[in-house]
Amino acid sequence: MDIRYIELKTGFNDNGPAWIGNIKESKSGKTIYFNDHAFQKYHGVYSNYIDIETNDEYWISRVKKNGEDRHWAGNGKITIDRKVVDEYLAIVNADKLDDSKYIIADIEDIFPIERISNYLNAV
Repeated sequence: MDIRYIELKTGFNDNGPAWIGNIKESKSGKTIYFNDHAFQKYHGVYSNYIDIETNDEYWISRVKKNGEDRHWAGNGKITIDRKVVDEYLAIVNADKLDDSKYIIADIEDIFPIERISNYLNAV
């Protein structure tokens, strides 16, 4: 597993709900699974992935070493999975999270591989 920054773009500018947590990639690398969602590459105006089931657009990227994952024009706290805090702090070379930027939460690692496979085979 690897950690990523995930931000909902549909219905928001650069201030949509955002998370940092574990993702799982499909064997082909074309699908990313996170928090009971599945995303495929997409070329939107402000997005680079689309939710396979809802068609909501997302920005998904590796976390940045400078800790500035959110777009410069965006705002709002980023929810970070408690399980990845230490790894994230190591990446950004910090001792602790800035409480004004992050909310620590428990994000369950649900990777809906079978459900998505069935969904794609039914369409």
